[in-house]
Amino acid sequence: MQLNISHRAQNIAPSPTLAIDARAKEMKAAGLDVVGFGAGEPDFPTPAHICDAAKEALDKGMTRYTPAAGTKELRKVICEKLRKDNDMTYIYGDILVSNGAKHSLYTIFQAILDPGDEVLIPTPCWVSYPEMVRMAGGVPVFIPSDESTNFIPTSKDIASRVTRRTKAIIITSPSNPTGSVWSREQLQFVADLAVSHPFYVVSDEIYEKLIFDGQKHLSIAQLGESIKAQTFMVNGLSKAYAMTGWRIGYVAGPRHEISAMANFQSQATSNPNSIAQYAAMAALEGDQSCVDEMVAEFEKRRDVMVERINSIPGISCLKPQGAFYIMMNIKQLMGRSYHGRVLESSLDFAELLLAEQQVAVVPGVAFEAEGYCRLSYATSMEQINKGLDRIEAFVKSLE
Repeated sequence: MQLNISHRAQNIAPSPTLAIDARAKEMKAAGLDVVGFGAGEPDFPTPAHICDAAKEALDKGMTRYTPAAGTKELRKVICEKLRKDNDMTYIYGDILVSNGAKHSLYTIFQAILDPGDEVLIPTPCWVSYPEMVRMAGGVPVFIPSDESTNFIPTSKDIASRVTRRTKAIIITSPSNPTGSVWSREQLQFVADLAVSHPFYVVSDEIYEKLIFDGQKHLSIAQLGESIKAQTFMVNGLSKAYAMTGWRIGYVAGPRHEISAMANFQSQATSNPNSIAQYAAMAALEGDQSCVDEMVAEFEKRRDVMVERINSIPGISCLKPQGAFYIMMNIKQLMGRSYHGRVLESSLDFAELLLAEQQVAVVPGVAFEAEGYCRLSYATSMEQINKGLDRIEAFVKSLE
């Protein structure tokens, strides 16, 4: 037998967002002054009371295995969070704690998909969704949208993709990469469609608390018991509490499916980090002013970026309603050239911008959104202004 890696592994694409971030970090390490708009990671430190809880866990010797699904104590705290913030009733057996929300999503697809099952994915979409579906043997079915619908597909486009093989749809609100927020009416349409056919809803709510302009987050699972019974509510601590490296995510969902996911996780990874689980309790139960302060700062940064981008001829953007990303429209720049190199794609733009101006953005092709680039405003106002000055200079230099 010839020794090769599996076809499955050969067909999984690496994350472009992490690749761009890694290249930018290499350039920084070489002494270059790089402005990074690439990675989706808050630039704030983890709040002190959360770090203190981790130290307390160490002092208490909480360094042993926990149940694979997470400690009962943390799962009960998550239930209380869902009751208080989302007006949803769950018990701890309905909750699975994982090594980050990404791990929760991976385990969902492993638990519900058989080969050939289809998952509807509105685009632009987060880069990992289609790959995780493929890793579970499923087939991603893209539902395109654009700025004319605030990057949310129309009801007609959603319904037209449903087939007898449809097993789930992914809803991301607020969205990575667009920052769009689904309305109650849009969520209700999907809920009614999912219940009538039926299929699952995977509701990625990791940016739930990062929502602007006085809006309040609404989960599709809040729209009734029928859709709740078919919905996986995915969330975590990474974005709202600046805990990306702590790797704590969770999912609330139907008991039978959550039990199957817990069994899968017990064989794949065992429990999430015990110390981080204890710290997560402090995050969810503690003073939430740290979150409010971050959200206020993100909103200021968003406003500055939107105004600056829309003042530069040749590029534009919508004002996102949540998360910390902007999808910058670069379609007018296609066909222009830089020192003889013609821009033919978002990847061309991103590569040249990084090489010539030391500004890292993620090409829209990574999100099934050619003609755009994603910029993260999870960086300081000083870096934002410096990076946009360079983008403006680059755009003006195009022939």
